[in-house]
Amino acid sequence: MRWTVGSACVVAGLVASMAGLTMAVRSEPAKADPDLSDPRLAFQTAEAVVYPDTNPFTVEKAALGRRLFFDPALSGAGTLSCASCHEPSRGWGDNRPRGIGEIGTAMKVRTPTLLHAASAPILGWDGKFSSLENVTFTPITSPAVMNLPESVLIQRLRGDADYVRDFALAFPSGAITRTSIEQALATYQRTIRPGQSAFDRWIAGDARAISLRAQNGFRLFTGKARCAECHSGAAFTDASFHDIGIAQGEDIGRGRYFPSSRMLRYAFKTPTLRDVAIRAPYMHDGSVATLEGVIDHYDRGGIDRPSRAVEVRALGLTPSEKADLLAFLKTLTGTTPPDAPGAPSPR
Repeated sequence: MRWTVGSACVVAGLVASMAGLTMAVRSEPAKADPDLSDPRLAFQTAEAVVYPDTNPFTVEKAALGRRLFFDPALSGAGTLSCASCHEPSRGWGDNRPRGIGEIGTAMKVRTPTLLHAASAPILGWDGKFSSLENVTFTPITSPAVMNLPESVLIQRLRGDADYVRDFALAFPSGAITRTSIEQALATYQRTIRPGQSAFDRWIAGDARAISLRAQNGFRLFTGKARCAECHSGAAFTDASFHDIGIAQGEDIGRGRYFPSSRMLRYAFKTPTLRDVAIRAPYMHDGSVATLEGVIDHYDRGGIDRPSRAVEVRALGLTPSEKADLLAFLKTLTGTTPPDAPGAPSPR
């Protein structure tokens, strides 16, 4: 579906989102002596999104970035937008085992979600991107993805009166350049937030927000199943790289950049678990079709080899425990509109 958004409407919507942005607050009375042993506390701190000094937040820049993000004019044949692979209704992914570019060729890895990309220190399954700005033109100009040369994109945008106006609103110089395109798209992507989930309501004090089975699953997640050792904090990721015993052959991940590192061979980025139930298939290569399959993989421990992360080993979960874990993971799906991002004031 093609998205067309007028700048005035987008700016008004983003202003409204900014005004309405709130942090989850516990509904129960504050305790003078909180129970520091409660594992829920580790998941209550909201992520801090910092807009770089080189690309500070403005409503106009975010509005421009949103328009670019949903515009198929950023692909060679005008058939593929950023949102074609990062769909809000699919957890900002595409539900394919591998990403599919404009020419129909499958990519080497699955499309990653954009949830929590704003707070990640480095990006990409193998960590090859230093920032959201740095990512921008790789998919746009790649013949296997959006297939549009940089010079042609800039020419297209400069020939569009609406874009000329929007860039003038977003940037003091009004210049349509590689840098201004990168900054606008990155600014919009930093406004993307996961919707509030049943789990968020539960840790904020609503004791009935999730089932008893899901609560048992959370105890397994933070205990016997060892999931929280990598999927930690409000973002449910340590933003690091681990060999989870699934990649093989030349698919060596982070080890490509550190060939002398034993532990980074076959290591890939720990993804967030936000909206995980609607983001199938799973793993960096899309090789596991269901969450049940993911749980089974970790229960077995994957391929036993020197590079396998110490956190990954056979767990001995019972069928009932697996069902509890699955029930918990389903509570992480956001229930608020997926494309209604707010944006904090710039620092």
